Amino acid sequence: MATKPAQSPASNGATAQPLIGKGWAQGVALVLIFGFLVLGILAYRAYTASMPMPDKVVSQSGQVLFTKDDITHGQELFQARGLMEYGSVLGHGAYLGPDRTAEYLRMATEDVAGQYRAEGVSEPHDRVVAEFRTNRYNPDTKTLVFTDKQTRAFDNIQRHYASFFGEDSTKYGLLPRLITDKAEIHDLTSFFAWTAWASAAQRPGHVYSYTNNWPSEPRVDNGPTASVIVFSALSLIALLGGIGIMFAVYGRWSQQVGWHGEQATTLSFREPGEVGLTPAQRATVWFFAIVSVLFLAQTLVGAAAEHYRADLSNFFGLDLARVLPYNLARTWHVQLALFWTAAAFLAGGIFLVPFIARREPKRQSWLAYGLLGAVALVVFGSLITEALSIYGMIPEGSLFSQQWEYLDLPRLWQILLIVGLFLWIAIIWRGMRARLRGESKLNMPWMFFFAGLAIPVFYAVGLLASSKTHFSVADFWRFWVVHLWVEDFLELFTTVMVAYIFVLLGVVRERIALGVIFLDIILYSAGGVIGTMHHLYFSGTPVEHMALGAFFSAAEVIPLTFLTVEAWAFLQLGSRQQSGDAKPFPHRWAVMFLVAVGFWNFLGAGIFGFLINLPVVSYYQIGTALTANHGHAAMMGVYGMLAVGLAMFAFRYIIPAEKWPEKLARLSFWGMNIGLAWMVFATLLPLGVMQLYHSVNEGYFEARSLGYITRPGNSVLEWLRMPGDLILILGGVLPFIWIAWTAVRNFRSGSVAQELPEHPLYTETTPAAEAESAAPAKE
Repeated sequence: MATKPAQSPASNGATAQPLIGKGWAQGVALVLIFGFLVLGILAYRAYTASMPMPDKVVSQSGQVLFTKDDITHGQELFQARGLMEYGSVLGHGAYLGPDRTAEYLRMATEDVAGQYRAEGVSEPHDRVVAEFRTNRYNPDTKTLVFTDKQTRAFDNIQRHYASFFGEDSTKYGLLPRLITDKAEIHDLTSFFAWTAWASAAQRPGHVYSYTNNWPSEPRVDNGPTASVIVFSALSLIALLGGIGIMFAVYGRWSQQVGWHGEQATTLSFREPGEVGLTPAQRATVWFFAIVSVLFLAQTLVGAAAEHYRADLSNFFGLDLARVLPYNLARTWHVQLALFWTAAAFLAGGIFLVPFIARREPKRQSWLAYGLLGAVALVVFGSLITEALSIYGMIPEGSLFSQQWEYLDLPRLWQILLIVGLFLWIAIIWRGMRARLRGESKLNMPWMFFFAGLAIPVFYAVGLLASSKTHFSVADFWRFWVVHLWVEDFLELFTTVMVAYIFVLLGVVRERIALGVIFLDIILYSAGGVIGTMHHLYFSGTPVEHMALGAFFSAAEVIPLTFLTVEAWAFLQLGSRQQSGDAKPFPHRWAVMFLVAVGFWNFLGAGIFGFLINLPVVSYYQIGTALTANHGHAAMMGVYGMLAVGLAMFAFRYIIPAEKWPEKLARLSFWGMNIGLAWMVFATLLPLGVMQLYHSVNEGYFEARSLGYITRPGNSVLEWLRMPGDLILILGGVLPFIWIAWTAVRNFRSGSVAQELPEHPLYTETTPAAEAESAAPAKE
């Protein structure tokens, strides 16, 4: 029976009493309060104890070499011209070009050593170490003094960067004559020089540098500190102990936690043509169609970026870098990955709301189409201005210039995206407010709303990382978005959506789903909140960021282990329900994509993530192919597969049953998963292991150099990725696009509903107990 707006909350399915004990909520509150209290302390330390930025850097004679404003302007240029999407600074950025901190430190030490040899010093190592490890920064005057030899090296290195960035060719994968202005070269070099100084100069009161002796550089006696070794060992202990405790708890209460609980009834799933959809739900087909197109674009520019690593100077006979240089290809690749997955989550939320509320306010679809237009404006506007910024047509530091890696979209579009996310949560609220009245704050509808609200709130934190912000502080806030927003709060919303899908399908009770959600929050937040700091080991922050980041990031693997244990029960949720009238379960491939999420979550985020999060490993591998290996397996494997799974769930009700392309859905699933597995195991993982070995054996600077990356053996491995890319694009993405096109062509088919029945996706048939008693006795 359709629900009337005037009916009481109870008749709308609202439950005033919580379906789960308050102890769960108290546990979540304690974990979050503790985690954010510690993060607050670490934020204070990031502002007050990070590597200092001097007001001016002078020579021993008092000549001003560069100022704080020069460093900041160089940082703005580094972002605006897309150089953070080419190489890196302090280990953070892209992986084709060198790390500029390690590069400047190497060039400066070699230059100073050469000056000593010219003076007749045959073994200048000790003198070079004294030059660079002696901290000549005066905190009272905020003045840093370079020795005469360091000053001469700074001048020489400026000429190197003028030659490199002024190269009138595309042999480095960059635009010809990318930066030629002498003042800009000076400021860019100043930025690199500041980070290199902090990487070698001893932190006051300690025997290691501001960056915990990173990078590994024997010319200044930079090597792993005691903290790097000790906290790596403690991380392993935390992991092993945590997994042991988890299995002990699971063994004791395995029937009370996770995807368990036998149902009292058998179900008859409503077939796609039997489910009426609201206008707003039909509007989401356009979201998912754009998602599929953006997905294709992301894979194509990703393939172009990968080609630069296989063949830097030639794209099948074309000089691609004159049109699409590497830094622009990687910028778009990273941005589109975030855009299409996030857009799928927005659409998934809008699609589920009418099923939850069982009604839709008038003109809700208008708001959905308005949000679609806003999303399109942000996506295409940011992509265009990013290109103009890299081409040098937009001034650095402006609202339209490119920002930090992963937050590449210019400031204006970043603000508009946040506005759009709040518009989305307003649409969710408008659609659910009738259901929320009288509903306990601990029940599923409120959990859905709160999890959605966290998305714009925590993404907005990224605004604290402006292009002028001190690098260490900017990294602190940037990784709130890259890690905390993605791996904790986006993970929470996805868990709530998946749990709600199974509640709506009737295969689990709401109480069981709530248990999974609260357990997920506790397990992920216990390690994930403070574990955000594992990105800041060597960013110029004090050692406690590394100590706490290492210890708590190890705990992030524990919930992924739990999910792996639960994978079989999760897989059986749809199949174990025997429909009363033999109607098949309609969401086989949506569920299969969700199962793939669990697999890649454990492998990509868990195993590959933990591999690079140990401080002693991260010390040598940060910014290498192992980082890319973790990023691809976790981002595409978890959020990409989930986004496609949500689209398949919606498409199944939009496309008429007789037109559903079952073979294409199967092909898309296997194409994406085989292609991703090929990419990881045939190229990224072996490349990363080899690069890590080279970094430990030969040096970090050597392992990040173009000379090493373009070695013939590495190029062969890079070319071996092509079959996997083709399988993913041709066998995975193109069938998905065709399914989306089929949905667009049929989005008006079927009945239109404003109000939905109590159980919109299934009907309950004979209770299991009655069915058993009515069955004839066996002889």
